[in-house]
Amino acid sequence: MSRFVFKLPDLGEGTVEAEIVTWHVKPGDDVAEDDVLVEVMTEKAAVEVPAPVSGKIVSTTGQPGDMVPVGSELVVLETASGAGSSAGAAAQPASAQPAASAQPAATQPANAAGNGGGTARMPSSPQMRTVAPSGNGAAHRPSAAADGGAVGAADSVDSNRRVLTSPAIRRRAKEAGIDLRQVAGSGPQGRIVRQDFDAYAAARSAGRSSSVAAVTSLPAARSPAPAQRPTGGTEEIKVIGLRRLIAQRMSEAKRNIPHFAYVEEVDVTELESLRRHLNTKLEPGTPALTYLPFLALALVRVLEDFPQCNAHYDAERGVVVRYRAVHLGVATQTPDGLKVPVVRDAQLRSLWDVAAEMRRVTEAARTNKATREELGGSTITLTSLGKLGGIASTPIINAPEVSIIGINRAVERPVVVDGAITVRRMMNLSSSFDHRFVDGYDAAAMIQALKERLEHPATIFVG
Repeated sequence: MSRFVFKLPDLGEGTVEAEIVTWHVKPGDDVAEDDVLVEVMTEKAAVEVPAPVSGKIVSTTGQPGDMVPVGSELVVLETASGAGSSAGAAAQPASAQPAASAQPAATQPANAAGNGGGTARMPSSPQMRTVAPSGNGAAHRPSAAADGGAVGAADSVDSNRRVLTSPAIRRRAKEAGIDLRQVAGSGPQGRIVRQDFDAYAAARSAGRSSSVAAVTSLPAARSPAPAQRPTGGTEEIKVIGLRRLIAQRMSEAKRNIPHFAYVEEVDVTELESLRRHLNTKLEPGTPALTYLPFLALALVRVLEDFPQCNAHYDAERGVVVRYRAVHLGVATQTPDGLKVPVVRDAQLRSLWDVAAEMRRVTEAARTNKATREELGGSTITLTSLGKLGGIASTPIINAPEVSIIGINRAVERPVVVDGAITVRRMMNLSSSFDHRFVDGYDAAAMIQALKERLEHPATIFVG
């Protein structure tokens, strides 16, 4: 037997240290080569670091939330003779950048919404290779018997098979006690997608329900007294990983940007009529249009007259960069936190194209499939809480942008039109602007122009 010292590799892009997010192993665990050891986060991406060799974990360095310098000792493994190059040998660093399929933070370091946060896979060999995003899974999972004997084609478990799936699915599997090696994946290279996991979990649940039904048909046994619910006390949750990054960027945006908020109500009765009419023309199975693509097209038209709102502030150079193209950020809630995928060149797209691209990039963000380019470079952001939209909000600007448009809930209520009370569908727009570069008059004028387009939806489709 010999000992193999694995040091934190160079993760690329000038990274000098990384934050430990989740350990997937502990001392005493046996691991196979390429099993995930730890998930770390740099300023650009979350990265899974796999084992360079097979062996037993002797020790690990650092706890979740700790910063570990590149080149410092990370894991010590006990290997079979000849498995490692020598005792205390370090794995060669990878000089390439994380794979393009990783979900990094936005390329702008001060992006307030915490763009990114998916997981790249760091290969054990010096050469970087692209694999499906994955994360938050234990190195050793329950056996098939522990899973309640769920049946299916995937029940024959290959203990050496590397499971490809998203961090969200790994987390759900861990919480449900499901061995992902039993789940058949229908994605590329056998990757387990959400539908695969849901189908397996449903079949497994049905199997357990049958067992429970059989047990309940037996003579009733004396039920134990219900457990007392704990009262009082506290729970401490360490702020690490993507949540730490989001907190940092939100704080920087709110501290450094003098926000100017402006709220305006919009009568979307005619827009709702058009939306419903267009939805009746859709092919069966096609997702219905929401307000967002209409608002996106209206915003594109309006920004032609208000270019100061479609801009970045480059603090290092002291320059405001105005963009002719509209790269529209869409704030998206995901299991890992808030991300802002981007609809590129919204000014060149039709209503249907904008709607389809919004669905694509937001789904990619939720499932950790979004690329680096899809999670950075927005020039103005739309944010909406959907049915939870409330009456008004004060969104935080997605730095280095200078404007963000918030959408509140649309509701029917009585309003006065031409001196008479009538029921109209009303919706508030809650927007924030960087008051250093967008004057209050210009912000109000832009929102009024947007309101006019939305209240007369035919004007959305003309220049």
